[in-house]
Amino acid sequence: MQDSTPAHLTPQPFAETLVIAHCDGGSRGNPGPAGFGAVLEDASGRILARLSEFLGKRTNNYAEYSALLAVLAWTIENGYRRLRVVADSELMVRQMQGRYKVNSPDLRPLWEEAQRRVRQLDHFEMQHTLRGGNKLADQLANEAMDRGMGRGPEPAQLRIRDQGPDPIQTPNSARRGSPEPASAVGFVKNGVVHFEEGSLPEGVFVRITRQ
Repeated sequence: MQDSTPAHLTPQPFAETLVIAHCDGGSRGNPGPAGFGAVLEDASGRILARLSEFLGKRTNNYAEYSALLAVLAWTIENGYRRLRVVADSELMVRQMQGRYKVNSPDLRPLWEEAQRRVRQLDHFEMQHTLRGGNKLADQLANEAMDRGMGRGPEPAQLRIRDQGPDPIQTPNSARRGSPEPASAVGFVKNGVVHFEEGSLPEGVFVRITRQ
């Protein structure tokens, strides 16, 4: 049976949920390669979304506002009506609170758009935090800048210990004739394990430990 309730009267399941968003933006050079990151959670700490984007050559303040706009857009598009934003940009927080004027011609359109989106919510508040209280958002912003600058994450170094019935034979273990498990050093890149030297025989079971 189809629900005949008019769409505008359908209860909004997320309307009363408070979304808490930590957002951050940065620029390497100011202006320079810029990006933002944001983490959105509900009141219980369950992560709802992670946002991260490279912005090209921009200023720190432009990146901070871009993070705020992305958070507002995600909140509205996903049907939430109550939002608390935590950011470490004192300038942006005070401007959004009406305590500082927006004199920059580059920031004014961003501020105006943010205010327009805020008016679509039932509840909105902003809090200032020090950088230490915004670590994950800062990490996502830096990852966005790294991507834009062509800097991928360093491959994880792994130490691989043989746990199978046919131990890896190293030169020392071969001379001793020892069946003791041996070790091999490698790294992971794009989800594939690469060995610095040699390879594993077929059928060997291994335990991989990140170093």
